[in-house]
Amino acid sequence: MSRTLPVKKNDYIEVEFEDLTHDGAGVAKVDGYPLFVASGLPGEKAKVKVIKTGKSYGVGRLIELYEKSPYRVDIPASEKHKYGGCQLEHISYEGQLKYKENQVRQVLARIGKLDDVQVHPIIGMDNPWHYRNKAQVPVGEKDGKLIAGFFKPRSHEIIDTDESLIQLPEVNEAIQTVKEICRKLEIPAYDEEAHKGVLRHIMARCGRQTGELMVVVITRTEDIPHKNKLIEEIIARLPKVKSIIHNVNSKRTNVILGEKTTLLWGSEVIYDYIGDVKFAISALSFYQINPVQTKVLYDKALEYAGLSGEESVIDAYCGIGTISLFLAQKSSKVFGVEVVPEAIKDARRNADLNGITNVEFAVGQAEVVIPKWYKEGNAADVLVVDPPRKGCDAALLQTIIEMKPKKVVYVSCNPATLARDLRILEDGGYMTLEVQPVDMFPHTSHVECVVLMSRVEK
Repeated sequence: MSRTLPVKKNDYIEVEFEDLTHDGAGVAKVDGYPLFVASGLPGEKAKVKVIKTGKSYGVGRLIELYEKSPYRVDIPASEKHKYGGCQLEHISYEGQLKYKENQVRQVLARIGKLDDVQVHPIIGMDNPWHYRNKAQVPVGEKDGKLIAGFFKPRSHEIIDTDESLIQLPEVNEAIQTVKEICRKLEIPAYDEEAHKGVLRHIMARCGRQTGELMVVVITRTEDIPHKNKLIEEIIARLPKVKSIIHNVNSKRTNVILGEKTTLLWGSEVIYDYIGDVKFAISALSFYQINPVQTKVLYDKALEYAGLSGEESVIDAYCGIGTISLFLAQKSSKVFGVEVVPEAIKDARRNADLNGITNVEFAVGQAEVVIPKWYKEGNAADVLVVDPPRKGCDAALLQTIIEMKPKKVVYVSCNPATLARDLRILEDGGYMTLEVQPVDMFPHTSHVECVVLMSRVEK
């Protein structure tokens, strides 16, 4: 017998929000039935309209607030969603940090059964604005005019945007300048529905420490109308630009970058530092969006590793070698593995750039390469993992349990998969000692953690 829901679509009801979801929506319950409402905050009372119902939960729209949370920040309607991906823009920064730290504690307890683990207070930013060193914005046309900005939530409608408060000023300036030049030169914007036009996206990257700027124009076509004039004006108007790149994406796809990348002017890379380590950044490189908090994150990982200079370290999911190169400064040898060949190419280049010779990088799946190293006698004293949002591969977790490194340092961008993996490692003979949340992406719902685990000797 099917359950009769306590609400139905288009109902107007009064609720009190109890919690937040993992992506920052308010949670209210109607006779035990969860209703998720964007922008609702715990403790607030409101009128909402039910816009969707399902078997296990419903979705509502906030109509009117009767009682406001002390953490609420009022945002003018014209500014809402202007900055793209800022799910927590309506919460004060103090409130955001409280929410994220609480989220980590709740998820560790609920999924990982780790309610007695030490979770340190989250490390936030002194200035949680203008931190992103990269932007890639879609281009379209409205009223016969080229526009570029961010997609309206749950749609492909572009909101023309001149500035984002979470991007570096240099990145904002670069995006706005290239948009103005392309508009002036009448370069046709890409039409997603018709799959016609030229300019699909504008990307800008900036070295936070060096100030070096890269501009990438992504087009549907091999040719760019007025290409030479475009290059000339970018150079004239952006004095810090060191690299102008052309990327071609001719496919019907939501993927931003295509397979063909050409240097139009300057260098193929720009440079930046995280701490004392220098990195070369290409148009296709994965590089941390917030280098300031990345250093906080990696310093904590290095602290947890507790290296004396004699240890051998394995860095699974090493990417372009960011953590590996930090660890190499305090260890005997670091072995890094990553499935993306281009990332390993960047990792080796970055090692050479810094004169770091005690690192070895391999292309492949961590769960395949690490056992091979183990058989060859390359056992790790410390194993570091920094997986994507889906967490560690099950085979890698089993490999760690079988290899029995003394310490595991887990760097995570998803508390839910982190908690799941910690539970598996705990059941395999490890103890979770400390968890340090770090706010890498203020005003979004994302939170990073560094975790120290130790092998329990039986």
